[in-house]
This record gives sequence, C-alpha cells and structure tokens, in this order.
Amino acid sequence: MKFAYKFSNLLGSVYRKGNLLFTPDGNSVLSPVGNRVTVFDLKNNRSETLQIEGRMNITCIALSPDGCTFIAVCEDGEALLCSLVSRTVLHTYHFHAPIHAVRFSPDGRKFAVTRESKVLVFHAPGKSREYNPFVLYRTFYGPYDETNCLDWTSDSSAFCVGSKDMNTRVYGARRFSNLIVYSMSGHNDEIAGAYFEENSLDLYTISANGRLNVWECDTDLDGLKPYEAPDEEQKQTKLHTYKEARGEGAGFSKITSTAFHKHTHILVTGFQDGVFFLHEMPDFNLIHSLSISDQSIASIEINKSGDWIAFGCGGLGQLLVWEWQSETYVLKQQGHYNNMNCVVYSPDGQHLATGGDDGKVKVWNTSSGFCFVTFTEHLAAITGVIFNQKGQVVLSSSLDGTVRAFDLNRYRNFRTFTSPRPCQFSCLTIDPSGDIVCAGALDSFEIFVWSMQTGRLLEVLAGHEGPVSSLSFSPSQELLASGSWDKTVKLWDVFENKGARETLNIMSDVLSVTFRPDGGELAVSSLNAQISFWDPQLAKQVGSIEGRHDIGYSRKEQEKITAKKAFNTVCYSADGQCVLAAGRSKNVCIYSVANQMLIKKFEISCNMSFDGMEEFLDRRKMTEFGSLALVDTEEGKDVSLPGVKKGDMSSRHWKPEVRVSCVQFSPTGRAWAATTTEGLLIYSLDSTLVFDPFDLEMDITPSNVKSTLAKGEYSTALMLSFRLNEQSLIQEVMENIPIPDVEVIINNLPDIYVDKLMAYVATAIESTAHIEFYLIWARQLLMQHGPRCDHNKYSLQYLLSLGRCKRKFVTQVGSDSGLDQEEEEGSSSEAELAMESLSDSDSDLLMDNT
Repeated sequence: MKFAYKFSNLLGSVYRKGNLLFTPDGNSVLSPVGNRVTVFDLKNNRSETLQIEGRMNITCIALSPDGCTFIAVCEDGEALLCSLVSRTVLHTYHFHAPIHAVRFSPDGRKFAVTRESKVLVFHAPGKSREYNPFVLYRTFYGPYDETNCLDWTSDSSAFCVGSKDMNTRVYGARRFSNLIVYSMSGHNDEIAGAYFEENSLDLYTISANGRLNVWECDTDLDGLKPYEAPDEEQKQTKLHTYKEARGEGAGFSKITSTAFHKHTHILVTGFQDGVFFLHEMPDFNLIHSLSISDQSIASIEINKSGDWIAFGCGGLGQLLVWEWQSETYVLKQQGHYNNMNCVVYSPDGQHLATGGDDGKVKVWNTSSGFCFVTFTEHLAAITGVIFNQKGQVVLSSSLDGTVRAFDLNRYRNFRTFTSPRPCQFSCLTIDPSGDIVCAGALDSFEIFVWSMQTGRLLEVLAGHEGPVSSLSFSPSQELLASGSWDKTVKLWDVFENKGARETLNIMSDVLSVTFRPDGGELAVSSLNAQISFWDPQLAKQVGSIEGRHDIGYSRKEQEKITAKKAFNTVCYSADGQCVLAAGRSKNVCIYSVANQMLIKKFEISCNMSFDGMEEFLDRRKMTEFGSLALVDTEEGKDVSLPGVKKGDMSSRHWKPEVRVSCVQFSPTGRAWAATTTEGLLIYSLDSTLVFDPFDLEMDITPSNVKSTLAKGEYSTALMLSFRLNEQSLIQEVMENIPIPDVEVIINNLPDIYVDKLMAYVATAIESTAHIEFYLIWARQLLMQHGPRCDHNKYSLQYLLSLGRCKRKFVTQVGSDSGLDQEEEEGSSSEAELAMESLSDSDSDLLMDNT
C-alpha cells in the first residue's frame, strides 16, 4: 500500500473572512478559507483548494489583471505571492502589521497596500527582472487613522484611499504638477468604500452609516500634467451629494461591504442584517434589493461582465453567487458554521456525509467538492453519520434524542428512531445487511436497537456503567462491539438477544472501536493514547500501539500544563493492513498493524490562528504576572470564560482549537478524509495534471509554442509544450499535428519526453472525443517504445496464455465432436477474437514485452 497521500481538497468550508475575487474571465471565484484559498469554477461546477498555506488566516487577496499571480495577506501581515498556474508560493514578504486592502493597478504594473495609516505602492512582481519580487515604489502619507479601502483609476495614474478618519484622499501614482494629494471630507463615519468612475476622476465614497457622496472633478484623466515646477496650478474638485443611501440615524443597519462595477455603473452595498442593494450610478436609482442571510455580508465582488455578484458571509460560512438580471443563484454553498464532528464515505466512494454541531447533515460530491443536499431536521449537534450498504440512505444520530434516516433519492427524512425515555445519542452504526440500526446513549449508558424496515425498537442492551462512546458491527459475523467510558468493550449478539457475549477489559476509557474490513480483528482506542488490537472470536488481545508521542504535544494559550492527548477516532484501511488514527491534535498518524509501528504522520494545518498549535510554552509571552494569555488586556483580547469550547455569544474571547474529530478511509483506499477545525480535509494518492515545468527558459512561452506550431515545426512545438506542461497547450499542439507525421515525430522523440507523452495519451484517451486519433498515437508509441511497458509484462503474459489455452481447448473440442476443418477454424476464430484484433507486429510486441 502506498502512503504518499497529499492534500487534495478542502470541503465543508467555503468562506471564512477576507475579500472575494473573480478571475479575469469571470468564470471562477477565489475565496479565502482559513489560511488557504479555494477556487470555485462556476462554469465546470468544481471546487479546488490550493495547496498553499499561510501562517495565519488570510484576510485579503489581490489578483493580477492577467490572472496568473495573486497576493494573499494573513492576519499578521505576512504576504504570499502565489502562482495561480502552478499553485505554488513564489515569494513571501512580511508587512509586520495587519493589512486591510490590496489591489493591483489595471495595467498590472503596480499594486497598492493599505498598512496602518499609510499606503505602500510596490512594483508588480514579474514586470521587471528583480531578484526581490516586492520592490517598494513609494510610501504615501496623510490619513490620521487606519486606511480601509482603495481603488485605482482606469489608466492607473491615480488611486483613492478611504480611512477610518472619515476622509477620502486621492493620490497621484506618478508625480503630477496638478495632483499631489487631495483630501475630501463630508462623512460622519468611517469610509466603507471609495470608487472612481470609468475613465474619469469622478469619485463615489460610501460611509459605514449609509451615506453616499458623489465627487465631481473638473480635471479629466488626460488633464493630469507631469511634474515640471512646484508652483503649477493644483487640481480643483467640487462636491455634489445626491442623497443618502439608507438615511442617517438609529434603526438602520450598518454597511459592511461594497462593490462597484465601472462599466455598467452598478453599485452594490451589503449591510449588517444580510440585505444588499443594487443602485445605478450616478442617478442612484434602486434596481434591486434582497435579503440573502441573517448575518452581515462581509465581502462583495462583481465579475468582469457585471452579471454575477459574489457575496461572502463569514458568520455562517456562506458563499453565494447571484445573477441579478435573472434573479437566480449561480452558486449557493454553506459549510458547517460550527464544529464538524463526523464523516463517512458512501460505499462507492463518490459521496461524503458530514455532521456538525449546527445540527445539519450535509452530503458532498467528492469529485466536484460541492454540497448537493443539506438535511436540517435535527435540533442539536450531530454525533454520528453512516451510509447503508447500497449508499441510498444516510443515517445520523444527534444529541436531540433521535436517529434519523434520509433518502438520497427523494431528499427527505423518511424514518425517525426514538427511545422510550429521552436521551442523548453519542454514536451510531448499522449492520451489513442494513436491517438493524444501533445507537449508544450518553446519559442512560444503554444501546438501542431498531428495525430499519418498521422503525420499531427491538431491544435495549444494558450493561455498560458509563457513556457509550463508539459502536461497530462486524462485517462478517453477527457481532456488535461497543466501547464505553467504563473501560470496557462489550461484544453483543444482537440477533440472539442473549446479552453481552464477551467483555474486554481496557486499561483506560474507550474512545473508539472499529472492526477490520474482514471482521477478523477489532481495534480499540483508549484515553491513555493506546490502540489495542483484539481477536473477537477468542476475546484475546493480539497487539497494541503506544501513540502518546506520535500524536504530538500541544498547549493552548491559557493552559499552564500540556493537556493529555489521545486518539479519538480510528479507522482501518481498505486492505486492513493499516489503521488511521487522530485526535485532539494537528497530527494524523498511519500505523502498520502487522509491525505495530508508525508509517507516516500528517500535519493537517500550520495555521497559528488556531489554539493548541504550540508544542511548548512560548517564553516570549511570559510576563511578571504570568502568561500574557492569562491576563486581561485593554485591546479586546479578553480571557475567555471558563469551560468555553466553541464560539457563542457569552464568551468574551474565543479562539478555535485545532483538532481532528473523525477520520475515514475511502472504500478504494486511494484517499482518506478527516473532519478538522478547518473543515473536511481530503488527502489523496491521485493527483491531477498540474503545471510542472522542467528545463524552462525565458523564451519558452505559450505564444512561442503556437508560433512554432504554425510554422509546421511539429516536433519542436510538441517538446516545448511538454516543457511548459500545460494540459490545454499540449492538447492544442497534438491535435494540430497531421496523422502522417505522427510516426516520424515519435521515432525521433527524445527519451525524456516519451514517458510524459505516454502519460498524457493514457489520460486523454479516457475523456477525449477523438478516440481514433489518440489510439494512433498510442499504437505508434507502443511500436517504437514498447520495452518501456515492462511493468505490464505479467498482465500481457497472462492475456497471451489465456488466448493459447482457449485456442487449445476449442481445437480439442472440435476434434472430439468431428467438426470439419472449416467449422473448427470458425470456432477457433471466435475464441481468438481478441488476439486477431491485434496485428502481427502488435503480437510480436506483446511477446517481446513478456
């Protein structure tokens, strides 16, 4: 079994904080999710979380006009320059202060950053051959308080900055004689948005209390004069206020985000109560208004055409894309806005079901990364989810005292299981046939057994002396295993109603139990960070793993000593040779059952915005009064209330703790999922074709490759496309090569490109409509470079031997039955249909490979 699992995707979280961005083509949305960035492809209905991590949560992002690079800035001011093509971090720069806004100039030559009360303008990375991508051009001063927002003019000659000091200032990006800085007041609240009109210096400013000011400039963009002498005539502006957007005074919501589309003159304002307005400027005509949430709208962005508007609501983790002309949703996604507790794969591995503290059960598509159905019938936190054998029903247990069954064909709750006395269910399982449903209780220490067909309660299994923490049915036997905090694991024969068959004594409280896929072994995780393995037939322990040091140490900010860690969840791999274990830590461990040793450890996050990331006491935070985290400060960082473990309105301060609540292997073993504080993380062995250039030079560009192809230099163009390794470019080059030239090109292809061409052809054959064209490429590759297929020689040898055996069998049957020569040849030809489909050269090639 391979263990080279890599981060593949992040589900269950679609937006946290920061600003949203559309790609230049308007088909994709970039959304910051914690310390990562997710790209939602609206055209192909797919989502992808980039393998880019910041040290803390990302608060603002900026995309270059060409759509190739973007800048992501974290809470502490760390900026990551990333490539959207290769999905990698190119450079890191630290501003050493929180950043509120970052924006590229329209010409892509500069970008501006609002830092404290200053504005920093940098040369855009990649536009000049500098060793340091972040080259400071100039620092602009003037505001008396923090700067909130900024916008560039259409020709990138000037920019405006809105500040908390209720003023908006216009700066010249270059030295002009009639524009140095111009300050405009008139608002009585902080500036929420400031925007230039298209091809003009006219300005719109919006304050947080709902006041809109329109500023008309008597100088055009062409009227800005380059700097010549210090006594030139200065720029003059005049103010014209049309009317207030929402009025002034108490009772109206506060503006939390704004966006302006310059070409269509559409202004979008989002409010604290989840309402947004669309106005046509400069006449301020109300076009549309809608309430999309009961939480404040944190970010708004409009795509290039002005048809789609993206909204982000951080309070509930919502991401919406609204087409305002047809008044329809293009995208409507919401993650679990509280902790995610459990996850399970469907039997075919195509879907994932999750349950969270918000009482919702969500079903996700693993290929697209989108949630396609949400069940909200539960009234309390979800503690367990499971699919039935066919994958058409998902069951969930909850602290509200119910177990519910949901139909994935009609999307309805068709069965509800309850107990005679109200109790809180902590775990759930279903037998392999799908007829028996079992749930364990926290308060009554009992296990309830229901019939899936009738919904009736069949049996109540009593015997545990503590809360039931985990249940698992044996896949091969009529056996139910239950783990409890009373330090025992009981094996029940549910169908014979004879009570507990065996009781296994564990050294500590049991947190998780699970059977091996063949039912021959039982893995038990306990509070002392041990995983013990038991033979369920003999009730005998056959092995154990000590994981105290593997799970890692973590210390919360307000903890004086390191907390005790353990594996809260354990899962077998598909072949049963390994177990996946995780708990209240940032580490996920894979162990070999046979060798009882650690094979690989995965660190799920490096986000320092979470609590519990530090392994040791940070002495830099120690003061004469103790740890700084245990001292109330005047900056709003109050010490949290005792016992607060999740965000609520009563907590003075809450910082989420990094933890893994559930892990699950996919049925194929090619991937595994983990519900974490960040969301649902998917790690996979299958990697898609990404930008992975090699032997790259400055003159190797897509335009040069296309020009080489147009000249008829097909072999050179093909090799250049593989050096860039962009899938669309390789496809364009290959499909423009004439068929008669294929054999010559492959014959003269250097060996370094043969493997890459083979891999691409194998991938393309599965999805292309030009199947015959790619089969010609595949045949020529096998003819010219057949010995490279040594890893398939045993399969080919088996196919050949199977053909010989069948041929011999048909010949023998024909001779025994007295068939004449023609009938025998006809029967033999039917048996050798697969062999005859190959030419003589192909058969010789197969023989050579074997």
